[in-house]
Amino acid sequence: MKRLFSILAIATVMAFGNVKASTAPAQLLSASTQLLVAPLATTMQADDEPAATEESFHQNLKKRFIEGGPGFMGIVLLCLILGLAIAIERIIFLNLSTTNTKKLQQNVEDALNSGGVEAAKEVCRNTKGPVASIYYQGLDRADESIDAAEKAVVAYGGVQMGQLEKNVSWVSLFIALAPMLGFMGTVIGMIDAFDKIEAAGDMQPSLVAGGIKVALLTTVFGLIVAIILQVFYNYIIAKIDSIVNDMEDASITLIDMLVAYKNKK
Repeated sequence: MKRLFSILAIATVMAFGNVKASTAPAQLLSASTQLLVAPLATTMQADDEPAATEESFHQNLKKRFIEGGPGFMGIVLLCLILGLAIAIERIIFLNLSTTNTKKLQQNVEDALNSGGVEAAKEVCRNTKGPVASIYYQGLDRADESIDAAEKAVVAYGGVQMGQLEKNVSWVSLFIALAPMLGFMGTVIGMIDAFDKIEAAGDMQPSLVAGGIKVALLTTVFGLIVAIILQVFYNYIIAKIDSIVNDMEDASITLIDMLVAYKNKK
């Protein structure tokens, strides 16, 4: 009996020992996992908080625009809208007015040599752009004299140049007007800030901070509008200069072609 009790006691001790031994690593693993996960969760929460509170660029821009006041900021925005509308219209018109001048010259010369003036005029009718229009006007006066054709080319070249530069001066006006409105808003904001100082009788930063902030915002937005429109304006001017150079070169080439055609007769 003693042996039996001894065996049962030893078996009980070993069983409890195995259970504790088996649960100890699990407890250790669980504790280690908690130690690793807790800082990670804290870090993720810390990272999520700024992301939730951080404003996007458009939201910040809209907020600053509203803070600038509806008066001057609305006028500055109107300058941007009108300036961009005119600039985009001019860019589309100038791109449609651009032609392959060398190819047109070759086609007109071939038609003039093979089919005469009427064939060359037909080529010009089927081609868009100011260069083709100038060719047509010169060819239309070719039967009179070379001087008449040259005068027609010069006169119609001035007309085409006026069409290319149409409404471009409005873009330059908005470029100058936008920062001027911004500076005017700055001056008015500063005057308002000094009025508040005078009324309070004390120089407190809280009294003038709002007025100065609004004043600076109007200047910033005015300069941004001017910079955007200036880029479009420079592109338009460069495009016009390129087309005008093609027109002048085409005029000289047309007169030379007419002289050679008359000499062959």
